[in-house]
Amino acid sequence: MNFTAVNERILSSRSLDFGSIFGRSIELFKKVWLQGFITLFLTFVTIIPFYVLFYLPLIGAGISDPEMVRTEELPPVILVLMMCLFPILLMAVMTIALAFNAAFLRICRQKDLSENGREDYFHYFKKRYLGKCLVLSLMMIGLGFLGMLTCGVGLIYVIVPLYIMPAFLAFDEELSPIEIVKASFSLGNKNWLTVFGLVFLMGILAELGILLCIIGVFFTAMLAKIPAYFIYKDSIGISFND
Repeated sequence: MNFTAVNERILSSRSLDFGSIFGRSIELFKKVWLQGFITLFLTFVTIIPFYVLFYLPLIGAGISDPEMVRTEELPPVILVLMMCLFPILLMAVMTIALAFNAAFLRICRQKDLSENGREDYFHYFKKRYLGKCLVLSLMMIGLGFLGMLTCGVGLIYVIVPLYIMPAFLAFDEELSPIEIVKASFSLGNKNWLTVFGLVFLMGILAELGILLCIIGVFFTAMLAKIPAYFIYKDSIGISFND
């Protein structure tokens, strides 16, 4: 579906029903909690090498000069190297998280519509999608940074479109990164309060896993991602193998 068609559906869609999306998200979570855990686990495993890369200068310096570790200040060269590696770490983590998030939403569709097929957690790591994920991640980082420049007020505003973007990546593969951003803002602006309320409430519920010996949060964390599927479904519409 091209951007014009997507935007027309957004403009003609009804306002989102908070209660309906909340209830259906809880019901769908009962079907995908294991897939959510696997997605979260794979995300952590995949980003570990980039964290190792980021701390490699510090690790190397500690091995070559153990006394340095005991001092409170790091050598300037180590700080410069880590500062240079930080943007790489940030882009990698954001791209990986976005790709897995979109894949999880595709799995949510499979379970919701009882589709047959393999649960492809690495679908967006394929060559034809990875570049789009990288560009979209850079845009999301930029939007988040601009939001922070407004003393956090702008960040609260952009939380809604940022939350919706993985759904457009998952279900509108024809859209370019900039079109995904535009569509997410269009849908987010139309239903900002409803989406923000869902993000806030589901975020709190997702953290309740901490009460289950802390490790339970790994099983509940992805609950916060599920409403994005129904937000898209109720606004744009989802069909089999869309």
